[in-house]
Amino acid sequence: MQWARWQQSPWGEITLVGLSWDVAWVALAAGLLTIAAHIALYNWRWRAAQFHVRRSPQTSLGPLPERLLRHTLVSRIIHWAMALAVSVLLLTAFLPIMGINFAWVTVHWLTGFALTGIILFHLLHATLWKSASLMWITRQDLGRGWAMVRSLFDPRVSAAKPGKNPLENKLFHHAVALAGLAAVASGLVIMVNVDTPWWNRNPFLLSDDQWGLVYLIHGAGAVALVALILVHVYFALRPERLWITQSMFRGWITREHFLEWHDPRRWQPGPMTAGTAPRSAASEEPHLGERSASRGQGGA
Repeated sequence: MQWARWQQSPWGEITLVGLSWDVAWVALAAGLLTIAAHIALYNWRWRAAQFHVRRSPQTSLGPLPERLLRHTLVSRIIHWAMALAVSVLLLTAFLPIMGINFAWVTVHWLTGFALTGIILFHLLHATLWKSASLMWITRQDLGRGWAMVRSLFDPRVSAAKPGKNPLENKLFHHAVALAGLAAVASGLVIMVNVDTPWWNRNPFLLSDDQWGLVYLIHGAGAVALVALILVHVYFALRPERLWITQSMFRGWITREHFLEWHDPRRWQPGPMTAGTAPRSAASEEPHLGERSASRGQGGA
């Protein structure tokens, strides 16, 4: 299997063209293997592991409402707009490679610009209105992750409850961010080589090998997203995690799910009540000194 595509110029020079599309099948296989491995591990150990202990609704926080805010409306709109844009980009990228021909170029780059705008807004929203520290990987996260690994071999080991976002969610978020930014950044460079209503293409900005490297990075980001999205959909549809998926539609989780899966000392969501502002800091770690409630709510 080839990892890159090469071509010979009229002058006999071998130049890099981009990523070999055989790698897309590797990414697809990697995603399926990840799913199979999780199913095997879950059935072998994790289903019986006592990671989560139910608590009484009466906690040190006082009585909790029936519905607690997990994702604000803005966070949900960003998530689904980004999901739609990425889906269109992947379809317009890979369907022509599979032999399904249509006028895809204009739709592809217009959607790419839309995704760039969504990402920039997400960065501003996550930094100014929420708290970027919600996605920081802390020592507590690493300790919980190590406990989960140890529990595979020692059923007496149990993992502590996470705050809003457990380690696996944060790692997945960072992987998607890396693949997405690689595809978007390289795509913006490629736009120099595309005719648009605002400028004419300039293929001489970079050398042939440099263009090949840009296309390779663009393709690598795309095929990585294929595997990541496959895994993401799998976890979103798992029965024990459907409550999280539902919260991305309706914004709230129940008090019972909060107390079962989250540590109230590390994350304190506000009530899901119309016209009521979130009440308390949504801190991943008390010592981090995160922002107040209006910035602490919402999905990552």
